[in-house]
Amino acid sequence: MMLQTRDLAIGYRRRGRPDNVLARALNLRLQPGELVGLLGPNGVGKSTLLRTLGGGQQPLAGRVLLGESDVARLKPQERARRLSMVTTAAPRPRLMSGYALVALGRHPHTDWLGRLTADDHSIIARALDAVKGAELAEQPVAELSDGQRQKLMIARALAQQSDIMLLDEPTAFLDLPRRIETMALLKRLARTTELAILVSTHDLDLALRNCDRFWLMSRASIKAGAPEDLALDGSLGATFRAEGVHFDQRRGSFELEASHGTSVYVPGSSAPAIWLRRALTRAGYALAEEPGRIEISHRQNDRGSSWRLQIQDQTSRHATIEAALQALERETT
Repeated sequence: MMLQTRDLAIGYRRRGRPDNVLARALNLRLQPGELVGLLGPNGVGKSTLLRTLGGGQQPLAGRVLLGESDVARLKPQERARRLSMVTTAAPRPRLMSGYALVALGRHPHTDWLGRLTADDHSIIARALDAVKGAELAEQPVAELSDGQRQKLMIARALAQQSDIMLLDEPTAFLDLPRRIETMALLKRLARTTELAILVSTHDLDLALRNCDRFWLMSRASIKAGAPEDLALDGSLGATFRAEGVHFDQRRGSFELEASHGTSVYVPGSSAPAIWLRRALTRAGYALAEEPGRIEISHRQNDRGSSWRLQIQDQTSRHATIEAALQALERETT
């Protein structure tokens, strides 16, 4: 099954006033077996798009199709069998066990009493195994960490056995190891289950490393493509430029715009040179691509490590990156 939009417009209807249109003329496709990152600045309409794709909000125009079925016309139970949604909202009631939370994913498939069959229990167990969450089954949800609860929410979506999974900021409240783990899990699930997965995220670097395609959302439109193509044609950088974030094509990373207006050249590609560039970027300096007025280089010899700061014809040596940055600041302010 494939999710696609045809001339979709999203936003909000306002009585007696023109509609608040966030994006229009969207013709998008989400294919089985791919992980797609939905990226864009805050307030651009990513959550609104996800709600519209999931049938929780009516489109202003156009259609959202699951195969040949219009999402807006599907009954809730049928829609839940074909499409699952994961949000950052805490599950309620929180006193339920991890197993009971995942079991909620079977409700679109059970009878009107919600009775679980042996087959249902088998599907729930497989969903827990898929997210490596079997040890959480008997624990109260209220006692779990944010990362553990997010695992169970993804397992619940898997238990629905839908063809499409939509996730709205699933890593928003997680620490770095859990963010990495969650994105890697989604990538693996797309590969091994043939799920079509769309994930809205602000973890730009993680999205670059894991997503097969991007939907780049800017004001009123979306551009879709492979991350590498969108990086090279300038679309990735342009999308976030208004927020003061610079995308470095050569390094494939996002950085804050330089605040000093001072460029520093760092030769080499060694680990010390890489960490020096990170320190300079953090301190607000621009990185020069070619030798210029200011250069800092790393030196390693029998006496140890040092940093050589050269500003025009003046040279000084420093034992640490911190000392070199302090000297640079003194000489350039």
